[in-house]
Amino acid sequence: MHIFITGAKGQLGGDAALEALRRGWRVTAVDRGDFDLTDPVRSITALALAKPDAVLHCAAYTAVDQAESEAGQAAAVNAAATQVIAEYCRLTGTWLAYISTDYVFDGSGDAPRDTDAIPAPLNVYGQTKLAGELAAACCEKHMIIRTSWVFGRGGGNFVKTMRRLGSERAEIRVVNDQIGAPTYTVDLARLLCDMLARPVTGVYHATNAGYCSWADFAREIMVQTKLPAKIVPIPTAEYPQAALRPKNGRLSPASLLRAGYTPLPGWEDALGRFLGE
Repeated sequence: MHIFITGAKGQLGGDAALEALRRGWRVTAVDRGDFDLTDPVRSITALALAKPDAVLHCAAYTAVDQAESEAGQAAAVNAAATQVIAEYCRLTGTWLAYISTDYVFDGSGDAPRDTDAIPAPLNVYGQTKLAGELAAACCEKHMIIRTSWVFGRGGGNFVKTMRRLGSERAEIRVVNDQIGAPTYTVDLARLLCDMLARPVTGVYHATNAGYCSWADFAREIMVQTKLPAKIVPIPTAEYPQAALRPKNGRLSPASLLRAGYTPLPGWEDALGRFLGE
């Protein structure tokens, strides 16, 4: 198996590359320095030279609030670049795994969403990722994998921020009315490689099991790191941001079960393993 990974220096892309190498796969791992997503000619050239069996498209514009004022750049990376990659995969019969987000939904209700739920993104980031999904789906051999609240070793994330704040402050105010599933990139990378080893076309929801609020997540981080900071739950209205966030980010793992894939373990266990590493 030869896998081409975009966003290889990101949290998920980096762990996916490591997991693929552990399996003895050939890996072509690229990032912004050597693979300009917004340059179609360079993108196609790199893919054509590599001739991979599958493309794992992890690279994305993920600055959710900044996207509100940089909609064109977000669309260029998340939508237009994905269209280019998908067209290459379509023409060459290459499998495409596209990483998407729970932000394609509006967050209404309180039930976990299955893959047949109708998307209705609240912000520019979600809109451009949905456009990327539509582009990826034009390739016959596609897998669209929506995930949420990702944390891992590379780059910044909520866990690292809370650990820092927990050592600096007596109290931390954290939103408690947005619910989702923290997802460890090591677990997700393992699942993605399982899926690419036995690909089935479709849309999937893949997060660590269980749901919590950001405040619950922060509280568990304090417990597991034995930091004394008190978590003070607050409503979203008291933490204004440029981009609206979905209140209900619960994603159902039913799509994985239907395709015969094994869902990820619980998020508390995943957090403990991440902190241990």
